[in-house]
Amino acid sequence: MASGGVTGRLARAVPLMNDNHNVIANRFRGFLPVIVDVETGGFNARTDALLEIAAVTLEVDPEAGWRRQATFAFHVRPFPGANLERRALEFNKIDPFHPFRLAVEEGEAMKEVFAAVRRQINLHACTRAILVGHNPAFDLAFVKAAADRCGIKDMPFHNFSTFDTAALSGVAYGQTVLARAVRAAGFKWDPAAAHSAIYDAERTADLFCSIVNRWDQAIGIPQD
Repeated sequence: MASGGVTGRLARAVPLMNDNHNVIANRFRGFLPVIVDVETGGFNARTDALLEIAAVTLEVDPEAGWRRQATFAFHVRPFPGANLERRALEFNKIDPFHPFRLAVEEGEAMKEVFAAVRRQINLHACTRAILVGHNPAFDLAFVKAAADRCGIKDMPFHNFSTFDTAALSGVAYGQTVLARAVRAAGFKWDPAAAHSAIYDAERTADLFCSIVNRWDQAIGIPQD
C-alpha cells in the first residue's frame, strides 16, 4: 500500500478455537506453517529494500478446519543504502518515504514478526516455523537477508524448506496465478487491494487453508 494500512503488531485476530495445540504440530511433522508476503523495492534480496512484511498465523477449528488466526504486519523503512527500483515501486504502488506510511525500522519489524512466530511455535509445541508463500523463495530470501542485516541469528523459519501455494493450487485447482487460484478456491479477489503485503498474505493463507482442508477431508485426517 502506498500509504496507511496496518503498521501495528496485530491485526484481524480471531479467537483460538481448539484446545489441543498439538494438532498443528502433528499435521506437518512439527513444523508451524506461517504465511508470509513481502513487498520490496526490487528483486535482489541483498541490495533492494524490504518495504512491507506481513505474517499470518493459523489455527484449527474442530468444525471449520484450518483458518486464519492473526495477521502481523509492518510498513518498513528502507535500510541505509538500499536500492529502490522504479519499476518495482510502480508495480506495488509504494511511496517508501510517504509521511503517512508510519513505517518502522527493518530491525523492529523483523524482531516483532519473529517474536510473534516464536510464540506460536511454543504454543503449538512445534520445532520450527515453515514459510508458506506464493512462490515463496522470493519471500524467504528477503526475510533471511533482512535477518542478516539486523544481526538476528535465531530466525524461527526453516532455512530453506517452504510450502509453495503456487504448486499446491496448481494440483488442487489447476491454477498457479494467485488471483486465479484464490477465485478457484471460492474466495473473492480485489485487484485494487492486491500487491500489499497484508492483502496478499491473507489471501494466500485462505488459499493454503482451503487446500489443506480439502485434502484432510478427502483422506480423513482429524481436526481435533
